[in-house]
Amino acid sequence: MNHPHPEPAPGTGRAHHLDYRVAHLTDHLAAGPLGELGVRIEIRGEAVLLTGTVPSAHCRDEVVRLAREELPDHPVHFDLVVADASAPDHAEDLP
Repeated sequence: MNHPHPEPAPGTGRAHHLDYRVAHLTDHLAAGPLGELGVRIEIRGEAVLLTGTVPSAHCRDEVVRLAREELPDHPVHFDLVVADASAPDHAEDLP
């Protein structure tokens, strides 16, 4: 019997599609205007987790936007820290 939507072969389908989308997002972050290499992307079941340190809140917002655009059908979780590049407010006291 012919099925209009046959089951994907093992090793293909949704998991393979997610791997491809995550690889595309990784390339996009590294090669794009952000040049962001400090973000790690992990697949956790059907969800995706982005972790790392970014240089600014603007950069974090762009990473979040790009991830949501690239992975609209998957839950995406973020643990992105903005690096504090401000000057210290006091001198360090050394013994």
